[in-house]
Amino acid sequence: MAATAAPRGDVLEVGPLEISPDEHLARAGGIMLRLSIRELRLLTELARHLDRIVSRDELLPAGVGPDHALRRSLGGVCIRKLRMKLNVALPEWSFIHTHFGLGYRLSAEARASGQVREPALSSPTMATEISQPVNN
Repeated sequence: MAATAAPRGDVLEVGPLEISPDEHLARAGGIMLRLSIRELRLLTELARHLDRIVSRDELLPAGVGPDHALRRSLGGVCIRKLRMKLNVALPEWSFIHTHFGLGYRLSAEARASGQVREPALSSPTMATEISQPVNN
């Protein structure tokens, strides 16, 4: 089940994920994600190219800037961290898909009930560092 990005003003919606680039916010199921600026930029760039494969070379300048030496290592780290944070917030959904040799694609795809994975956390407090309730 693929979702479409529905722009709502300056908000990009990808399934249960909402990205507000102008406000520097992303919400997963109504819960605010605590993303680094690099992670938010990468997520925003992927959302702007929803359901299309974006090459690493096209994508990474948005997240890590023009320094080519940093792009390769930081890009992979940022994508991995972003995937982990999305999986913690919404384990029943899969968002960032790798197309080896081509790039990455953002698409909200519901996982089958048997495919829901427990998030692998690098520290016991990571879940609380990843998301926080939105108080409006």
